[in-house]
Amino acid sequence: MNNDRRKLLIAATTLYGGVGIASFATPFVSSFQPSTRALAIGAPVEVDISLLEPGSIVKVEWRGRAIMIVHRTVEMLETLSNVANQLSDPESQASVQPNYASNTHRSLKPEILVVEGVCTHLGCAPLPRFDVAPEDLGNDWRGGFYCPCHGSKFDLSGRVYSGVPAPTNLTVPPYAFLDDNRVIIGEDTVET
Repeated sequence: MNNDRRKLLIAATTLYGGVGIASFATPFVSSFQPSTRALAIGAPVEVDISLLEPGSIVKVEWRGRAIMIVHRTVEMLETLSNVANQLSDPESQASVQPNYASNTHRSLKPEILVVEGVCTHLGCAPLPRFDVAPEDLGNDWRGGFYCPCHGSKFDLSGRVYSGVPAPTNLTVPPYAFLDDNRVIIGEDTVET
């Protein structure tokens, strides 16, 4: 009888100790998982571009960075080859972008540009300046992005002009078209 009681006490103590260790370890192990907020910050962002008129821009946030989506007009696209000789990296060889954006228009669809709204010089926010030949930017300005912090200029594909502080083109984040009216930032398209 004494052996039966001893076995029962050992089993009960082991079970009670196991439950205690599990309840102590669960919050500790769970603390290694990213928070819901942290997961949301890095999550892909879906953007409806159905109301984005040609010549206009929409800004969204992804991973704490501003993303600019521009619906370029035919006239805007025509300027891209006209300014190539004024650019520091016209072929985007030294810039950060997915392979599918390694083209003159730096995008999946020529009319839709998706770039980070962060100057590659010191991280300021470049302003969209789609006006042609404004007084403050000169007669050779064909539209693009201007960083007011230190004067860096980018064309309508986010390619950096020569002789400005920014070392590389604006970054193109990974993105894909879900359909003609929706873009998802943060998920790459299948590269071919």
